[in-house]
Amino acid sequence: MMPEAYEVGRIGDLFNPSPRPPEQTNGEGDVYPLNSALLVPMASILDPPIAQKITKMKERVRWGHPEIVQQGIDQTRLHLEDGGRADGEFSFLVIGDSGSGPHTDHHPQRRVAEQMLSHLEDCRFLLHTGDVVYQVGSSEQYPENFIKPYREWIVGGHQPDTVAYNQMVFQFPFLPVPGNHDYYNLPRIYSLLVQLSRPVSRVLRMKLRPNVGWHGSYCGDAYAQAFIDYLKGMSGEQLQQHLAAHYFEMDGRRGLRYQPGKFTRLPNRYYRFTYGGIDFFALDATTFNAPSPLPRSRDGDRYRRLLAAQREVAEAQKLEVIAEADALQISDPHATERLDDLQAKIEQLDEVLLDLDKQMSATSLTSVDAEQLLWLRDGLIESWHNPAVRGRILFFHYPPYVSETTKVNQGQTLAVRHHLRWVLDEVVEALDHDYQQRPVVDLVLNGHAHCLEYLRTGDTGHADSHMNWIVCGGSGLSLRRQQPEGPEIYETFPSDGQKTGERRLVAKSQVYVGLTGHKIERRRPYSFVRIDVRGEERPQFVVRPYVSERYHQQWHDYALDPLVL
Repeated sequence: MMPEAYEVGRIGDLFNPSPRPPEQTNGEGDVYPLNSALLVPMASILDPPIAQKITKMKERVRWGHPEIVQQGIDQTRLHLEDGGRADGEFSFLVIGDSGSGPHTDHHPQRRVAEQMLSHLEDCRFLLHTGDVVYQVGSSEQYPENFIKPYREWIVGGHQPDTVAYNQMVFQFPFLPVPGNHDYYNLPRIYSLLVQLSRPVSRVLRMKLRPNVGWHGSYCGDAYAQAFIDYLKGMSGEQLQQHLAAHYFEMDGRRGLRYQPGKFTRLPNRYYRFTYGGIDFFALDATTFNAPSPLPRSRDGDRYRRLLAAQREVAEAQKLEVIAEADALQISDPHATERLDDLQAKIEQLDEVLLDLDKQMSATSLTSVDAEQLLWLRDGLIESWHNPAVRGRILFFHYPPYVSETTKVNQGQTLAVRHHLRWVLDEVVEALDHDYQQRPVVDLVLNGHAHCLEYLRTGDTGHADSHMNWIVCGGSGLSLRRQQPEGPEIYETFPSDGQKTGERRLVAKSQVYVGLTGHKIERRRPYSFVRIDVRGEERPQFVVRPYVSERYHQQWHDYALDPLVL
């Protein structure tokens, strides 16, 4: 099914475009934008192919190694040990899209982390919905963008400079999934140009600079070394000793032991664990987010032209953002925060461009992580057959439903939605389950969209109907607005005999916390969520959103009314 197209010019309208930037020549007739942040291209970040992500991660955990198979180890099973506190009522925290490091004169990520500290005594663990470190998931950025902000979570964190990113041990369980930025690569020539341009940028007082270092994530290697049980490179004897020390059987499954304060690794890029009768499924959505190929037809050609026109709009908008940055007066007390906003717009537009490129280049040969989707399907079926399990929660990066303006109709959003629908439909068919009475999954947690949002689906015609969805992606990086159309999300479905199909309401946002206001009246509400699990046979979730809002260069902390789901 062809995704609904963006209207040409829509993205530019969202950013209140200023006049085209002034230009200068080099004396030989060549025209250059005035702001020399364009000495290096800002959209040179590479998202590795899905097949490469899968292959590299399998190598790092030695997926299917004979010794692992012989011992009956499930490389997706996590056993979370917390001293036997896993009773039916418990609480946990959720954050996402956080790893930004300090801004010029404030630190949103650290502010959110400080607000969570008072919850550590009565919460059991923290889920992170992805994009742990920006901009390119590099090991260089872990000290400032992760270890220092979350130092209270980490053993030895009171001396953060002594903690290596690949040797972290968490004293409070920190359970992430990878996001797109955790996989991004950086071409060597681009990183070299960025570093060489920095002295020139300082001399010329350039205001916008790419937020990258010398290298990228090496296809998620930094994330794997930071969080996953990295078995690559172990000798046969070392592997045997490691498996004996850290893998054990529980409830008939041999999986990895997560021991706070001692050993806190995850078994894989996607995994599952059970706590208090709730099955948690952690997914790597970066490997099933590929947009469907455009059809070879007149309609496909028309849509391809619309995408190309939208790309031109986004490129032009980048020039306008740079021009506005050039016009800022550093003496203005609001200039530093405005510069943060403009840098965020550049990065946001680069994401838009990357998604447009993915849609225009998608082919039928594009890989989809069928192995993971089948694993989720089979795991959910097994979960429903287990009388000890009373609820199910999924958490992963890309939200299938969201009303944030740049993500609502993104090709990757629709791809994840359709793939998850397929899984849930398969589960319903296998179980002969009435999803109108109770959804297959009780709650879905996502990030990627830089906001806090609670949505509920209506009748989608699939097993994702009448479900609860929470987007928690506003925990540290730049925040974004809700779509101008408001809280309702529509989708175009194929219709027999009608070329255009039927446009139908599929979801509605109930709560949205994101960027509002303009210029000095801009409000930046960063957030995290606490979820209290209650009930017996069928769980009840009390969702408590907490906000640290930046307004007029001051912080204001508050809580929203709890949602009972």
